Amino acid sequence: MTGSRIAAVGHYQPARVLTNDDLAAIVDTSDEWIRTRVGIRTRHIARADETVDEMAAAAASKALAASGLASADIDLVIVATSTAIDRSPNMAARVAARLGLGSPATLDVNVVCAGFTHALATADHTIRAGAATAALVIGADKFTEAADWTDRSSCVLLGDGAGAAVVVADDRPQGADGDGVPGIGPVVWGSVPEMGHAVRIEGTPPRFSQEGQAVYRWATTQLPPIAREVCTRAGITPEELAGVVLHQANLRIIEPVARKLGATNAVIARDVVDSGNTSAASVPLALSKLVERREIAPGAPVLLFGFGGNLSYAGQVIRCP
Repeated sequence: MTGSRIAAVGHYQPARVLTNDDLAAIVDTSDEWIRTRVGIRTRHIARADETVDEMAAAAASKALAASGLASADIDLVIVATSTAIDRSPNMAARVAARLGLGSPATLDVNVVCAGFTHALATADHTIRAGAATAALVIGADKFTEAADWTDRSSCVLLGDGAGAAVVVADDRPQGADGDGVPGIGPVVWGSVPEMGHAVRIEGTPPRFSQEGQAVYRWATTQLPPIAREVCTRAGITPEELAGVVLHQANLRIIEPVARKLGATNAVIARDVVDSGNTSAASVPLALSKLVERREIAPGAPVLLFGFGGNLSYAGQVIRCP
């Protein structure tokens, strides 16, 4: 079976930046309170008229330009999002229209904060099955539109943005370096349905809420062994990772999970500090910034691991584009 790899990445964030001091004028909080509990300094906030598909298309356009492919080469578009208000046309179809793509298959995936890694696995499987040759995989969320601005425990977390990857067929399933690590490794995914209530976006209008302590305990105790299993499936040890990009929930989750994983030689993405929790956008957004800053060498192994709503999780080791 033909493998797949990420050829290029791109990201987009709205221009408006909301600081912790700005939030202190809205809700009973402070810069010190927020930094101590979640490690966030700033987050980007979309305009009222700035849509999920607009942000998704901006990130995808950058990734497509960097890949060297033409728009006609894309035959699959997958958008991971949990904040698409309209049911149809879906976000993927709207992105395809914005970018002038030919006639790709278009589908949305809603696995909240684990959405991008689920979408990436779906694209990888589709290409391996021969049903697509080049895919745009996008994580995009306008999370602040679901914010409860009276709840200081949740509104301080949220930001908006998008990240995208161009995934292409790769006839070198054992990896470009011939060491057994593929361009996109096997996914390890699952969920804890009985705890799905711990993260919610419900109501009309929809509002985000979570049981923060329950999510924290689950993430810091249950996810490290699953992340190690992702590495095992890819044929490497955590010590061999050059980068770790976890869902950017908050630093109190990212840092202990990375430490327990044992990725002692890896660059750990901490984009949450400047971007907040951008849900499905967080993993590709953080990865794209690491690539843009050249903090990880092309071809080096990177763990991508999303987790959150439903309580769902999905992770894979990729070769850095």
